[in-house]
Amino acid sequence: MMEPIRVLQVLTIMNRGGAETMIMNYYRNINRSKVQFDFLLHRKEEGVFDREIELLGGKIHRLSNINLKNLMAYKKELDEFFKQHNEYKIVHAHLNGLSVFVLNAAKKNKVPVRIAHSHTSLYHLNINPFSKNRQPLSFVVRFFAQNIFKQNIPKYANYYYACGEKAGIWLFGKKNEPNITVINNAIDTSKFIYRKKVANDYKDKLNINPQHLVIGHVGNFVQEKNHAFILNVFKELKNMEPKTTLVLVGGGDRTEFEARAKALKIEDSVQFLGVRSDVENILQAIDIFLFPSTNEGLPVTLIEAQASGLKIVASDDISNELNVTGLVNFCSLEKPPRFWANIILKEKLYNRIDTSKMITEANYDIKNNAQWLQDFYLTTNNLN
Repeated sequence: MMEPIRVLQVLTIMNRGGAETMIMNYYRNINRSKVQFDFLLHRKEEGVFDREIELLGGKIHRLSNINLKNLMAYKKELDEFFKQHNEYKIVHAHLNGLSVFVLNAAKKNKVPVRIAHSHTSLYHLNINPFSKNRQPLSFVVRFFAQNIFKQNIPKYANYYYACGEKAGIWLFGKKNEPNITVINNAIDTSKFIYRKKVANDYKDKLNINPQHLVIGHVGNFVQEKNHAFILNVFKELKNMEPKTTLVLVGGGDRTEFEARAKALKIEDSVQFLGVRSDVENILQAIDIFLFPSTNEGLPVTLIEAQASGLKIVASDDISNELNVTGLVNFCSLEKPPRFWANIILKEKLYNRIDTSKMITEANYDIKNNAQWLQDFYLTTNNLN
């Protein structure tokens, strides 16, 4: 038998983030006797998907963190990696603007297929010292670094991928729009179909009062996800509707937000669940999905929430192309938390329906998408 071609996927760490979840969805559904994924990661510690990757036949390579203070050493390490691993003919980079370093090294070492994949759209920066939603210095530095480094992506990439139109234009520029291919953040739709029994069982498992309105959010504790705003909205909602519970799923440092919940006197009604492998079941137990992100591409979590038949209240900074079921209510972050809370109350009475047909017709089901990506890899590999 012929060996499968090996595609190098480049990310930071394989935890349950949006890009990582999307890649794993594709990896599980490709024909791995024809195409295998290997991973070039930038953390020494193990990610939650690492063992599954190895079980599926993937190899994991590790480099140092991308450190702007030590960029020359990192670039040298990248160059050495590609010299030692000339078996890779396809490199698929998911680092947004920082992909420029990987793709530069790949081009220098004559890798023929170099894919840059945009997973975000860092349009908004708030440094107003009087604003409650101002972004910290760490985000400001990352914002400017991404926007500077992305300028050279077209020099080194020869394929432009994005999770949505807005994300593509942000990374590659308006002039390159005709060359951008949108790769949907596709999911296994069947896993998310609403089942009332699962919803009831999970409310019981999470010790949620069955009479409570359950507000949920899935996303790592990073600045863009706007967890402080989520807690402020929930505080207003709690004042209007005391029988309410907030469920927060995601990794990262949540110390600041646990303290904030306590300061708002809502800590007894907020569950911080951390990183979970049963998100599809937790979504069953949620009644309204809250997603006030400040900077996004086209988040896979909102496709998953729609596949669960959930009503969603989301920031209007997110591209409306993801509203494939009509379940998303977009709201401006300029509106105060009480305004958002009122929208949630207006949306709370509805019947959950099976949206799988709508998700599939919008081309967000994984099976066809995985077949397309597999065919692309095989075709481009044969051309080079």
